[in-house]
Amino acid sequence: MIEKFKTLFFVKCSLISLYLALTIPIPFISKGNLKFLSIFIFFLGLYLIINITSDYVETTKTKISYKTSFISKTLGRKNWEILWKDIKLIKKLPTSQGSKVFYFNTIKGDNFLIPQRVENFERFISIIYLNTKIDVDEISYLSPLWTYKLLTFLSILMIIGEVFAYKGQMLSMLNL
Repeated sequence: MIEKFKTLFFVKCSLISLYLALTIPIPFISKGNLKFLSIFIFFLGLYLIINITSDYVETTKTKISYKTSFISKTLGRKNWEILWKDIKLIKKLPTSQGSKVFYFNTIKGDNFLIPQRVENFERFISIIYLNTKIDVDEISYLSPLWTYKLLTFLSILMIIGEVFAYKGQMLSMLNL
């Protein structure tokens, strides 16, 4: 049976809402000839951010695969696929922020980053254990989920502030 694990909803929301919070004002403040270009680039950027947050993992009885979009491949991310029987061990490395990242190490000596921002993470980890019999107790989300929720909340507040600021500016221009 094939199981698919998409990018965590809160990760997608936080990245998309932050992009919107930072770029929504640009088309409104651009002048003359740049207005159309800024709107085009805004929507192009939105398309790109949605696209690059659409990577996913697939598992079957025999293998695990990481699938990226065409845009992600163009930007340097690669699809990969490993047979469960080829996974020798799971390596743990610290990050500069104090978290830990984990890699599948294969019998050929290749290393593949274990996605730590997928939906239904507990099920994903249990599938890894069931198919490799390697201890997965230390593997967890890369960052606590509250950080993504907080970033989404703050980004939405920024968007609301921008809407009120723009509305106020328009009303003052009309002398209302």
